[in-house]
Amino acid sequence: MTLSALLVLADGRFPAGGHAHSGGAEAAVKAGRLKDAADLESFCRGRLHTTGLTSAALAAGAAHGLDPYELDAAADARTPSAALRAASRRLGRQLMRAARAAWPSPELDALAAAFPRGAHQPVVLGTAARAAGLGPEEAAHCVAYETVGGPATAAVRLLSLDPYQATAVLARLAPEMDQVAERAAAAAGQGVDTLPAASAPLLDLTAEQHAAWPVRLFAS
Repeated sequence: MTLSALLVLADGRFPAGGHAHSGGAEAAVKAGRLKDAADLESFCRGRLHTTGLTSAALAAGAAHGLDPYELDAAADARTPSAALRAASRRLGRQLMRAARAAWPSPELDALAAAFPRGAHQPVVLGTAARAAGLGPEEAAHCVAYETVGGPATAAVRLLSLDPYQATAVLARLAPEMDQVAERAAAAAGQGVDTLPAASAPLLDLTAEQHAAWPVRLFAS
């Protein structure tokens, strides 16, 4: 395992398309549920321990070498919102392009061929982590950070939030990110059927509403 590869994969400048997605923050801002740094922390904590845990476990499973077709089906089953399923596959396509350029791998090639319209993003991320020589926990760490880092970055743009405050939110959540990554990696070692299926129904509902907006800053 190389820590440098982990940094490359987790880097916000990695061209995986995440900058175009708010992780539900845009809809939360419009609904008045996300107004300041305190709200951002609550929003990110809730997202981390629900959809974040679920996605981190899927990525850890792929990095562990579990069947990617079963993992993709598991991701579908754990994503009731059609808008979020579509967003996950779009992100998966973009991540696949970047990952194949960075870490050429027969496993990535096979996954891309099997899902020409895009596998779910956590499955691609875990497969990319495996290609980069990373393990399940490292893949889960990437997802845990991405789960809260995306909304934090979006909140800075949506609310003109002080970026120092947004970064402080991420720093306070760091111990919880570690816990989520550890839980996700442990579950992945037991097989697809044991993966968490934690959900956030409000994120699913607002994702469907957000997808119907005629004007929006973020794709999701």
